[in-house]
Amino acid sequence: MRTIELLAPARNLECGIEAIRHGADAVYIGAPRFGARAAAGNSIEDIASLVRYAHLFGVRIYVTLNTLLHDDEFPAVQTLINELASIHVDALITQDSRILPPSFSEGSLPPSSGLVEQIFVRSSLPLHSSTQMDNRTADDVRARFDAGYTQTVLARELSLEAIRAIHAAVPEMPLEVFVHGALCVSYSGRCYASEYCFGRSANRGECAQFCRLPFDLIDADGKVLKKQLHLLSLRDMNRATELEALMDAGASSFKIEGRLKDVSYVKNTTAYYRQRIDEIIARRPDDFCRSSYGSSVISFIPNVNKSFNRRFTDYFLHGRKPDMACFSTPKAIGEPVGHVKSTAPLAIAGSASFTNGDGLCFIDVEGRLQGFRVNRVDEHGYLYPADPSVLSLLRKGMPLYRNYDAAFERILSRPTAERRLLVCWLLEDTSDGFRLTIERKEERLRMKDTQAHPTPFPKRRSQGEGLFPYPHELARTPQTDNIRRQLSRLGDTPFITNDADITIHLSDNWFIPSSVLADWRRKVVDSLIADSTSALDSDAPSALPVREGAGCSESCISLSSKVTAPSRTGRAGGKSSGGVCESTVSATPLMTCRFCLLHALGACKHDGHRLPFREPLSLRLSDGRTFPLRFDCQRCEMQVL
Repeated sequence: MRTIELLAPARNLECGIEAIRHGADAVYIGAPRFGARAAAGNSIEDIASLVRYAHLFGVRIYVTLNTLLHDDEFPAVQTLINELASIHVDALITQDSRILPPSFSEGSLPPSSGLVEQIFVRSSLPLHSSTQMDNRTADDVRARFDAGYTQTVLARELSLEAIRAIHAAVPEMPLEVFVHGALCVSYSGRCYASEYCFGRSANRGECAQFCRLPFDLIDADGKVLKKQLHLLSLRDMNRATELEALMDAGASSFKIEGRLKDVSYVKNTTAYYRQRIDEIIARRPDDFCRSSYGSSVISFIPNVNKSFNRRFTDYFLHGRKPDMACFSTPKAIGEPVGHVKSTAPLAIAGSASFTNGDGLCFIDVEGRLQGFRVNRVDEHGYLYPADPSVLSLLRKGMPLYRNYDAAFERILSRPTAERRLLVCWLLEDTSDGFRLTIERKEERLRMKDTQAHPTPFPKRRSQGEGLFPYPHELARTPQTDNIRRQLSRLGDTPFITNDADITIHLSDNWFIPSSVLADWRRKVVDSLIADSTSALDSDAPSALPVREGAGCSESCISLSSKVTAPSRTGRAGGKSSGGVCESTVSATPLMTCRFCLLHALGACKHDGHRLPFREPLSLRLSDGRTFPLRFDCQRCEMQVL
C-alpha cells in the first residue's frame, strides 16, 4: 500500500487553511524570504498558525526555500531554518545544494580544491529537492536520495514512461509530480532570460515572465513569419484524468501549482483533485491510501474550468503534442460557453447560462484576445456588455469563453467546506473517580491496517485522556443516554462522533452531572488538540549553528545538477557564490526548452518536413531585442540564446 499526497499551494495563511479544509494532504507555502515566488512570502507567526491547524489532520506543511543564495545570506538562512524547525514545519523545499539535509555526512564533503570557496548550512528539517534542481533522470534522483533528500519534485516535462523508469530505478525516493497549473516553457532552474533582460532572476524568486511576452518570429533573411504572438506562452497543465496512471507509474505526491493564486482558485482546484483522488482510492483500497486524516464536506461542485486557466494540456505525459501553447494570449481564457448567434442584441448559442458580472472573452479576427464584462442579462437571455463597442469585434459563429463566472465566485466567497475527524470515546470508572479517553477512529483503524502494509504515516499521539477524581454516587435514573448526548456535543471543534463510537464501561449506574461531563469533554478534547498540533514526528528537530567558511569542492556543488548560483554583483558579473555565475552566461542558452516551436508550427524536422524558411530563426521583442533559436533535434530540445 502506498500513501498518496495531494499537495496544494498557499499564498498566505487564509489560502493554506482553505486548502486543508478542502482536502489537501500537504500544503506548500513561502517563508519570509528565499522562496521562488518573492511576492508570496509569509511571516513565521502565520506559518506557525498554519502548522497548528494542519497537524490536527495529519496534514504536512512544506516551506519553500527554493532560490539560489548569496554567500552573505547564509547566516540569515540558518536562522530562518532554525525558526521553521521550532514551529514544527515538516520539510523544506530547496534548490541551492549548499543547504544540506540533516542526514548529510560531513565526512562526505571533500576538502576545498581551491577552485571554489563557499559556505554551507545544515538543515535540521527534511529537505525536498525542488523542481528548480532540474530532476529529469534516474541518476538525478539517485543523487538526491544519496545526498539525504526525502522527496524529489520531478521536472514537469517527463513522460509517464520516464516517471515509471525513475521509480523503478530509485523506488526508495518518494516522487512528487505537478498535476495542475501554470507551466514554464524552460526546464525549471535553467531559465536566465528574466535576469538577462530585466535584471530579475527567476532563480531568486523574481521572474519577470519573459516567456509570456509577444514576439515576432523571423528567419535568417529577416522575414517575419509570425508577428507579435506569444510564441513561448504555454497552456496550463491539467492531469486530472491521468492521476491513476501516475500512481501506477510510481508518483506519490500530486502538486497543484499556484502560490500566487487567490483563495477561490485554491478552494476549487484542491476540492476537484481531492474528489478525483478519493475515487481512485475507493476503488483500490489495497493499493493506495491518503496521507492525512479527516473528511471534507464540500458545499459546491468543483470545476477547474471555472478557475484561472490558459486552456489545458497534459504536456509531455504521453509524448509531444501540437497543442501545448496558446499563441494568442498569456491571459486566462476559461471555459468554452458557446458561439455567437447574433450581435444585435448579443445572443449565445449553447447550453450555458449567464449572470450579471460575468467576464467573457474571444479571439478576434486578428488573433487577439478580447474581453468584456456582462452588464446585464435580460429575461430572454440576451447579453448587454458594459462596453457596447466590443460588439463591433464579434462575428457570428465566433467561440466565446467565460474567464470569470460571477455566480461561481459568489459561492466560493462564502464558507464552502468543513473538515472533520471521527473520534471514539471511552468512559471508565476508577478507584477514586473516572477516566475519559478520546481517540481518532480513522487513525486507529489506519495504523491497525498498516501493520501488514507499513507506510509513512505521521507518528504522534492519537489520544487525549483525562483522570478526574469524583465521588461514585448512584443515579436514580439510567445515565447512558445523557452520557452519550454530552460526549457527542463537539460543537465547533474539528471532531465528530457517532453513537456507536461512544463506549461506556462503568461498574454501576453512577451519577455524573451534565455540567461536569461537559467540562471533562472540553478538557480531554483540548488535550488531544494540543498533542495533535505539535510535530508530526516523534523526534522534534533541533536548531543548528551557522557553519561559516567550510570548504566545499565542485563535487559538492554538483548536487544542484545543471543549476548554478547567482552572482551578488548582478548583470555586471563578478565572483559567483558557486559554479558558473548566472549573470555571465552569454555564451550559454537563456532558456532550454523541451517545447519546440518547429513542432508547434508543423515544421518538425523529425517528421520529415522541409522548412519553408531559412535558418536560423529568431524571436524579436517589440523593442527590437532579438534572441536566436537553436534546435537540438538529437535531444529534441529548443534553446533560446
